[in-house]
Amino acid sequence: MKTIAIVNQKGGVGKTVTSVNLAIGLARQGKKVLGIDLDPQGSFTVSLGFTEQDKIPITISSLLEKVIEDEEIDTFEGILHHEENIDFIPANIELSGLEVTLINTMSRESVLKEYLKLVTDKYDYCILDCSPSLGMVTINALACADKLIIPVQPQFLSVKGMEQLFKTIGKVRRQINPKLEIGGILITMADMRTNYTKDIISLLQTTYKDKLHIFESIVPLSVRASEISAEGKSIYAHAPTGKVAVAYENMVSEVLYG
Repeated sequence: MKTIAIVNQKGGVGKTVTSVNLAIGLARQGKKVLGIDLDPQGSFTVSLGFTEQDKIPITISSLLEKVIEDEEIDTFEGILHHEENIDFIPANIELSGLEVTLINTMSRESVLKEYLKLVTDKYDYCILDCSPSLGMVTINALACADKLIIPVQPQFLSVKGMEQLFKTIGKVRRQINPKLEIGGILITMADMRTNYTKDIISLLQTTYKDKLHIFESIVPLSVRASEISAEGKSIYAHAPTGKVAVAYENMVSEVLYG
């Protein structure tokens, strides 16, 4: 199982939309996919149609607590299924409390990694939708990920905020997960009608093209992408012929075939 974390400590850059459409896009290519919501706001969970996430009895928080307490976990315990052929583990506000618990936990950075050992032979891909922070839960995601995908909105503050993320990634590589790779920077919510957007994209490409992969696929700014969270489905089901669906299809191909 290949584990891909979608991460950026800045909010509002399209992490959840990217996570949902990458997961379902991989499933459309015949892959067995598990998505894990690692955001206490439960955005990934809501985006898959489970709008009352606080009423879900088993979440990623309760599963990780079992790992911490060394309790037995059934292989498919807490795993839900979405009609577009992916499995996922939901999250809710309880995950905020787990941040505090992890601080005093032995091997605190590898709790999620321990959980994933249960399902590693059941899926081809695991997609981790991280919260907009660099807390202990996100560090757990970095510790077990094979690759990171960093969604970035073409705005100055969004690009500037990547510097702290790269420092954190460097520390995780040196101390916890030397195999961690940056799979690429994905430009999202791009209004290509403006010179400002084009200038920021040019800045990104000039700054990072020799060091990092920048996805050729650029996800355009679109009302359709905003609507899918309320619909509980992917962009492929909601607006299959639109520019956003095409962009994510191309991004999935880049993930699969480089």
